[in-house]
Amino acid sequence: MCGIFFSLGWHDNIAPCATILDQLKRRGPDSLEYIQRRMNIPATGDASDHDKHTTFVTCISTVLSLRGDKLVKQPLEDDLSDSLLCWNGEAWMINDESLQGNDAEQIFRMLLAATSQCTAEGDHERLLQPMCNAISSISGPYAFVFYDARNRRVFYGRDALGRRSLLIKRDIHDGFQISSVSDGSLSEAWMEVEADGIYTINLTDDRHAQHYKARTNSGNEQKPFEITHISWSARNDISRHSLYLASPFPRLNKQMIAMQTPVLNLESFAVARLEMELRHSLLLRVRHIPLPPTTTKGPARIAILFSGGLDCTVLARLIHDLLPLSYEIDLLNAAFENPRVVKAAEKFNQINAVDSVHMSPYSVCPDRITGLSSCAELYRVCPGRTWRFIYVDIAYAETMAHRQQVISLIYPHKTEMDLSIAYALYFAARGRGTMREGNTDITVPYVTPSRVLLSGLGADELFAGYHRHAAAFNRGGHRGLSDELELDFDRLGERNLGRDDRVISHWGREVRYPYLDEKVVSWTLELPIWSKCGFGQKEINCETPVLEPGKSILRLLAWKLGMRGAAVERKRAIQFGARTAKMQIGSMTGTQILY
Repeated sequence: MCGIFFSLGWHDNIAPCATILDQLKRRGPDSLEYIQRRMNIPATGDASDHDKHTTFVTCISTVLSLRGDKLVKQPLEDDLSDSLLCWNGEAWMINDESLQGNDAEQIFRMLLAATSQCTAEGDHERLLQPMCNAISSISGPYAFVFYDARNRRVFYGRDALGRRSLLIKRDIHDGFQISSVSDGSLSEAWMEVEADGIYTINLTDDRHAQHYKARTNSGNEQKPFEITHISWSARNDISRHSLYLASPFPRLNKQMIAMQTPVLNLESFAVARLEMELRHSLLLRVRHIPLPPTTTKGPARIAILFSGGLDCTVLARLIHDLLPLSYEIDLLNAAFENPRVVKAAEKFNQINAVDSVHMSPYSVCPDRITGLSSCAELYRVCPGRTWRFIYVDIAYAETMAHRQQVISLIYPHKTEMDLSIAYALYFAARGRGTMREGNTDITVPYVTPSRVLLSGLGADELFAGYHRHAAAFNRGGHRGLSDELELDFDRLGERNLGRDDRVISHWGREVRYPYLDEKVVSWTLELPIWSKCGFGQKEINCETPVLEPGKSILRLLAWKLGMRGAAVERKRAIQFGARTAKMQIGSMTGTQILY
């Protein structure tokens, strides 16, 4: 994982402010490299030295080293062409083949090869298609900036699900900036780079030269350059476009059935296939993780953001089968002191004469209760493994002390709901809490050494796990549910993964999403609706457990794997499970703007 900063200056190099530089270092504590260039660029068809315009390039990368057997510093620089790459990602596969070693170096070689095919004179589409083909071949989360020095072009973008943060700031007076993080000024200048394709800037464009001359001579504020956007094309639609960026995903299968809904049960092929797909996804994400540079209690290379709910518990159970028993796994469970909840509980206890002297605000958090229950189930079903349950207890005063920092990280997101979700992720990812010594009641301070965190995010969107999915089925049957799932998936890249990446990566840790693996997602999208969830299912035989219809395919897998407590656990949003929602007493809503 890396932190990226890239800028184009019209008058001088644009360096990041101290706040951005500090946050980049936090994202990538292993390396910081800085490249600055001054380039005299002729406009298209103009070879005159007199009419060249000057552009100042600044390129910075920080690195959290998790791939390969050595630290590979960035930005990567090609000695022959002077091209540059800032790569913040994990390319698990290229053209459906697994990568060995450092992925950034292999991506750089691939992009250089693609741009070497773009140097001949020709139409716009023919020049850009090799780059589109290269980007389309990557499976995994990423955000990148690539300066193609051969053709004087800048390319940047995010993967189709937006799993890595990338922000943009355009200043018509000074230049153009791209960064993994913002400066926290809460101005309107920084915006998310949409995860809707890749973007490219032609620095030899006549408009760029005209802008340079105009700014030099008269201060005219005309548009400095044109940004070309190449959007993702679904597999089904590629033939319609002359220039295309092939999406890794097909369209959602909205097939309907006239007869009675088929039964989804423990013997269903879809359940076995889901297990196989998840195992493959997890194997890519948990193998070959280097030991953390420092350890405390044991060699924990992996930690799980662990509420004890269905999604994260299934991941934990499957990991047990993939890793040696000597690998200890940390389960990070966050619980918050919420004054509003505490006040309500005190009132209830007074009315009902309940002794609450020994009641902790953390022990009654829903996620703490389910977390301990699922951890006990893991110990029972997976003997021989050390599952280290980490009590991440956050007092209200500590939450408020970090409030401005969290608001700065989530920007340009700025609602109360954004903040309440981010609190839970921010403190859980910090990995600081207490753990129990053996089977005693004695707790000791602990900070996870793991630099890799696993998250169960994505399962609800894929398998109809939200309450709104049940409501959609009640309104419109399977067709209404299919429309809702299609809407959820289509806006997944527009929503919150960039926000979550900024919050979690602040602690020098990388989050990985096994449910959002390209193969898992593609297979799920192609499944008929009744093979994912149990809405409308009538026939239940005596050997099939009675489970909630939402995410029933995942519930059946949990049951099959022995995690029966998790299989029946009800869906609960993170901000309610950890008790970060509505922390301040008074009237507020999730959509309320923070400032």
